[in-house]
Amino acid sequence: MIERYTRPAMGRIWTDESKYRCWLEVESVVLTVLAEDGVIPASAAEAIGTKAGFSVARIQEIEAEVKHDVIAFTTAVAESLNAQGLGDESRWLHYGLTSNDVVDTAQALQVKEASALIRAGLVELQAVLKRRAVEFKHTPTIGRTHGIHAEPTTFGLKLLNWYAEMERNLARFNAAAEDMRVGKLSGAVGTFGHLKPEHEEQICARLGLKPAPVATQVIQRDRHAAYISTLAIIGSTLDKIAVEVRHLQRTEVREAQEYFSEKQKGSSAMPHKRNPITAEQISGLARVLRGNAQAAFENIALWHERDISHSSVERVIFPDSTILVDYLLAKTENLISRLLVYPERMKKNLESTGGLIFSGQLLLDLAEAGMLREDAYRLVQEHAMKAWKEDLVFRDEVAKDAAIAALLSEEKLAKTFDYTRQLGNVDAIFRRVLGE
Repeated sequence: MIERYTRPAMGRIWTDESKYRCWLEVESVVLTVLAEDGVIPASAAEAIGTKAGFSVARIQEIEAEVKHDVIAFTTAVAESLNAQGLGDESRWLHYGLTSNDVVDTAQALQVKEASALIRAGLVELQAVLKRRAVEFKHTPTIGRTHGIHAEPTTFGLKLLNWYAEMERNLARFNAAAEDMRVGKLSGAVGTFGHLKPEHEEQICARLGLKPAPVATQVIQRDRHAAYISTLAIIGSTLDKIAVEVRHLQRTEVREAQEYFSEKQKGSSAMPHKRNPITAEQISGLARVLRGNAQAAFENIALWHERDISHSSVERVIFPDSTILVDYLLAKTENLISRLLVYPERMKKNLESTGGLIFSGQLLLDLAEAGMLREDAYRLVQEHAMKAWKEDLVFRDEVAKDAAIAALLSEEKLAKTFDYTRQLGNVDAIFRRVLGE
């Protein structure tokens, strides 16, 4: 991922230096376990565990010749040992392993580290959504369906909805991350031709991983697809939040907007512009995450016990997806934390249609008062359409109707058009979600 969207802590996880450090850690732990079981000399495990090193530049130089990154790595590590007079010990490096024993197990270490950062970002965003949901719990605003005014809601409920969705995302992410916390050291086709299952169990335990119960040369890629698609779902939730902010910031709506700093500029041509650039960036980058999920699905079907078609894909989608989710969680947290909210504008928009948004409540009240529902619907709709077309005040029009007046007193009609009546259960919804 380009530097523009990479936060330092996450970026460091996916450097070549970090990747090879994980490879070396796997190699070292393997030899330690084998030495304890008497398979290799303890001196070799000790020497490799404490003296082995590598140069990324040297690995790249070797790979340019041999066209195999793991061979380039092991050659470079062996060279570092030979240079220290440990050539005899170096012959035990990579003992009993195939390339993907190291690559897949080390990748699990990188994903575990990346997942810790993502999990922290999820929790931080949840905290901000909760705080602002409570802040605007009883701030009335118009609910919109199909982009059209529907019935009253509160701005706090919008935020609470996002909070609850992020709670589900966290649960999904924890499950997907746990599913990725696996290693495999079962050899070229997964049969433990050179190591024992007990070795794999001990090695994985020391690395903080679980052994894959069964594998080929690779860990099966359904796990990876589930993880990347979970990141895409998280990104889609952030996209959903961003789209709502973008709509609310439109000139005709102006109910909320992104924070706009004093020195910020919105347009090279129009000085008045205050554009929702953060929300638009979130929406745009979420598309990349969804595209990466499709690539992860394609990686599931490999030839026989392994082919290499998934490898090049994962070199892109794992760094890019984790880096992007880490970045987008931080951007969304900042967006919501500093979001400018305009309750007076919300109230003005809510009241802008002269009470049309209470047509459903009027229908129910007329039916409750004795009018047949079909008759009530037809009567209310006639007044609603006339008020809409002629820009009249809907409440005034229905108040003049003798059939309505005969069933609903002025007091009852006032209750019909009281939005607090429809918002009476907001506290109950918050209790269901927050348990408070």
